[in-house]
Amino acid sequence: MIDPLLRPVVTDATRPAGFAAIVARSRKLFWLKLLGTTVFTWAFFVGYFHVLRNPAHDVTQMPLTELDGMVEFAPSALLAYVSLWFYVGVPPGLLVRFRELVYYGLWIGGLCIAGLACFYFWPTSVPPHGIELVDYPGFGVLRGIDASANACPSMHVATATFTAIWLDRLLGEMGMRIPGRVLNWCWFTLIVYSTLAIKQHVVLDVIAGLALGLAFAWPSLRLRGLLGRRAAL
Repeated sequence: MIDPLLRPVVTDATRPAGFAAIVARSRKLFWLKLLGTTVFTWAFFVGYFHVLRNPAHDVTQMPLTELDGMVEFAPSALLAYVSLWFYVGVPPGLLVRFRELVYYGLWIGGLCIAGLACFYFWPTSVPPHGIELVDYPGFGVLRGIDASANACPSMHVATATFTAIWLDRLLGEMGMRIPGRVLNWCWFTLIVYSTLAIKQHVVLDVIAGLALGLAFAWPSLRLRGLLGRRAAL
């Protein structure tokens, strides 16, 4: 019997719907997913700080645009910003086969390597904004784990873009109704907005992050579909 890369595990007639489907999928290989996501995140930050401390060239300060001036500082957006580290675990949490997880990990790993390569060969930082962030709860901790350098492309936006596109596809395959999929895009939008609202990134960082996320999300899902169709023949 052929076991395609990403063939649905159950039929439409037996597949649980809505929240029940999410719970059922998340239980599959739960500890492997949890450990894998944790190790992946740790490895990314090891690379992130190594590149931050050892750039190949001088740091370039990113320019501001008119839109940057229109987005006011909003310390409450910090919650949406840090929620990314939970958000990125949702799509792999909904995958149910080991090979699916490996496939997903290779693509998002490639995205992170591409972003780190940009930081290494073209190190960037955000311009001074004149706000004493340490005066706001949580921002001191943020500065310790997510520096204002390594700005462009925004890896927050890039990984959120990759996550949102994959999550939308998976929710659609699960038969999730429109409100659930809209919630996904609202979460994504809040994360993108938060990068500007807490002055961690500028608009050009966000645009570059969107482009990087799309550059990996679209071909990964395209190839996924082709592999699934070939295996079903």
